[in-house]
Amino acid sequence: MIDIFKYTIPLDDWIAVAVEWLVGNFRPQFQAIKMPIEVMLNAIDDALLWLPEEIVLLAFLIIGWKTAGWKVGLFSIVSMAFIGFTGLWDETMTTLAMVISAVVVCVLIGVPLGILSSRSDRFEAVLRPVLDAMQTTPAFVYLVPVVMLFSIGTVAGVIATIIFSMPPIIRLTNLGIRQVHPELIEATYSFGATKRQVLWKVQIPLALATIMAGLNQTIMLSLSMVVIASLIGAGGLGVPVFEGLNSLKVGLAGIGGLGIVLMAMVLDRITQAMGTKEEQE
Repeated sequence: MIDIFKYTIPLDDWIAVAVEWLVGNFRPQFQAIKMPIEVMLNAIDDALLWLPEEIVLLAFLIIGWKTAGWKVGLFSIVSMAFIGFTGLWDETMTTLAMVISAVVVCVLIGVPLGILSSRSDRFEAVLRPVLDAMQTTPAFVYLVPVVMLFSIGTVAGVIATIIFSMPPIIRLTNLGIRQVHPELIEATYSFGATKRQVLWKVQIPLALATIMAGLNQTIMLSLSMVVIASLIGAGGLGVPVFEGLNSLKVGLAGIGGLGIVLMAMVLDRITQAMGTKEEQE
């Protein structure tokens, strides 16, 4: 019987050589990419830690109330206060800063890519396998090349989070714009509108509910990834989970996991309500 797999493709060696080549030839460029993310992350983190806890809790109450009603507002302030009483307030603010930074970059890059995908079938065909790979690659796999290219730390964790959580905002922006009825677009063109006017005054407003759903998914993926990013030195709520896992301290890991769950629920309720409101309008 012939062993058809006697000879294997040394793909692992090729990947290692490619990453080493990138590190050796483009390390300054990758550090330049890292710098604006680091500045934004540090600014948001410092601001959240500088603000009194009462102000942050009040902000969650107002945002939840204005976007989703008083019940969500009350749930938000109670959940965040409960996290604070577990002694993980600083870690929670760091996690929130990481999520905000990652989501801002995802929106700035993902929405334009989604718009380009909606306008060009060829571009979408090229981008689709890239997004498939980004979504199906296990989260832990991102950590090794990110560490080699950007070193360890919270910023490297945010960059890994950006890569992992960007596909939904791209896909749903593309989907939302493509679902706008062609007759509406033709009618707008018949009144003399330009492509830019059609995009900003017709397509994006009508696709906003779908785009907000993509934003919601991006936020949820960001929260799941910032926990894993603690393995490469990122701060936040992933640290007590990781320390609890290493030392078998169930309580420490439990309160860290509970904090992540409560924050995810708060952000999910708020962003879902924002998307529903846009759809109703």
